[in-house]
Amino acid sequence: MRELDATTAKFATQLDSLLAWDLSVDSEIDTQVANIIKRVRTKGDAELLALTHQFDRVDAAKVADLEIRQDELSDAWAALSSSAQQALQTAADRIRRFHERQREDSWSYVDELGCELGQKIQPLDRVGVYVPGGRAAYPSSVLMTLIPAKVAGVKEIIVVSPTPGGERNTMVLAALHLAGADRVFAVGGAQAVAALAYGTDCVPRVDKIVGPGNAYVAAAKKQVFGQVGIDMIAGPSEVLVIADGTSDVEWAVLDLFSQAEHDASAQAILLSTDRTFLAQAKDRIAQLLPQMERAEIIEKSLQDRGALIYCEDRRQALEVANKIAAEHLELAVADPAPWVNGLRHAGAIFIGPYTGETFGDYMAGPSHVLPTFGTARFASPLGVYDFQKRSSIVGMSREAAQALSAPTDLLARSEGLEAHALAARVRGKNPQQ
Repeated sequence: MRELDATTAKFATQLDSLLAWDLSVDSEIDTQVANIIKRVRTKGDAELLALTHQFDRVDAAKVADLEIRQDELSDAWAALSSSAQQALQTAADRIRRFHERQREDSWSYVDELGCELGQKIQPLDRVGVYVPGGRAAYPSSVLMTLIPAKVAGVKEIIVVSPTPGGERNTMVLAALHLAGADRVFAVGGAQAVAALAYGTDCVPRVDKIVGPGNAYVAAAKKQVFGQVGIDMIAGPSEVLVIADGTSDVEWAVLDLFSQAEHDASAQAILLSTDRTFLAQAKDRIAQLLPQMERAEIIEKSLQDRGALIYCEDRRQALEVANKIAAEHLELAVADPAPWVNGLRHAGAIFIGPYTGETFGDYMAGPSHVLPTFGTARFASPLGVYDFQKRSSIVGMSREAAQALSAPTDLLARSEGLEAHALAARVRGKNPQQ
């Protein structure tokens, strides 16, 4: 695990190296994904079946056989223990309550010229949600993606989720039942994204695709963007824990582990203004790591992309944090307010030592689908607004047409667009009675 000092001259170069992500395999993945998309786009269900057999070892006579029926979803829910049902229900209720506050309403006003101007908010008609399957089965992601869409009023939600070897995860199916999935297909990978984007005889074409996936899913979403909307191109998971030395060292270390155990490519960084705290964290990492079930993955993640960073004060620490623009940012500090005020870039901010990022993954309420790889500089968490679109409303009165005709005429002519200018001019001179 790297140990960096923000007070040194070489720190900026070291930080850039730490944050860099190797994109050397992207061209190969992109080529493979482009071929998969072309196959599904041109041959539809037949190629979707062939690719599902090839990558997931699932045989089916037709794609309809890969659709998971609603009664299977409800049976999965009924099969859960009462404690599992309660955990999912608690999470779902909290997620729903949070996202209900994000809903926007249409609005309009009439200006001084009598123009009616406004904005109409409408939900998307049909959304596709990608849910990871197999070993990476996340019922929490089901709730975090479907519930905001439901709150937004999306008419139909189509879910795709791979089932390698035909294995279906009961918790995922139960979460799909609870969240209200309309249709669910046991298909995954780039082929599932292509099916959602272009439609097949069995899989309906959607308007937008959301949800996390592996590098092939991310590449497919990127390539079909424009044909459909997408939420974001997600990279490996990240956490930045900022500590001032007043919180529990073990808590901070476990929060690093909780991100590192996702994937060897995940990034976990501890930043502190207290050198002693960093030294204690280093020692505690060495003590706790052998006890972790996913110790090998955690160790690889910390070795390749993890870091302990010293900063001399809050100002410098905030400068570094805003440079990192982490997906998850924890403030394990005594007085969080000035830190929050100084933060400009973070996917989600977790305030105070008790607010472990793990609560954000499951129970806090906001969607855990967050911008990664520094994109928090310009991107936001998944929310209700991702499932709504806006139409501008413009209604010109006679007085407005007359008043705005001349300046519109001038601007149109300045751009060499004669018909635009004439269309404005005739309304200014000869308004209809």
